Amino acid sequence: MTMIPAPDDLAFRDRFEAGLVAPAQFDHRAHLRLAFVYLCEGPVDAAMTRMRAALQAFLARNGVPADKYHETLTASWLMAVQYFMDKATSAASFNGFLKQDDRLLDTRIMLTHYRKDTLFSDAARAAFVAPDLQAIPPAQ
Repeated sequence: MTMIPAPDDLAFRDRFEAGLVAPAQFDHRAHLRLAFVYLCEGPVDAAMTRMRAALQAFLARNGVPADKYHETLTASWLMAVQYFMDKATSAASFNGFLKQDDRLLDTRIMLTHYRKDTLFSDAARAAFVAPDLQAIPPAQ
């Protein structure tokens, strides 16, 4: 289902990209919200390019080493958000989207797709590694 982000979701994206979101404010839910906005605005590959750039800029701005960025987690969560967006009915906001199915809030969900040692490997941090337990359903 194609969704249009709410004005407050777009404002969150703008604040994040402008460096106005502090690290303490950028929790799992905020990551999902940013992914949601990027996916509302384009396909997974375009959202991935934007998400990668935004996260890497966020790390640099906050003095966090660049190797803290995790390519596999970023890509996998984008695919998961897209999957749930495809299943959802239209929602007026990120919060409305989450109310339909809040399983994305479970930070352990990727461990149903990856073995822990695979997901948290240096290889998975540096480049996308495909799930080794269960595929993430593709976008429709």
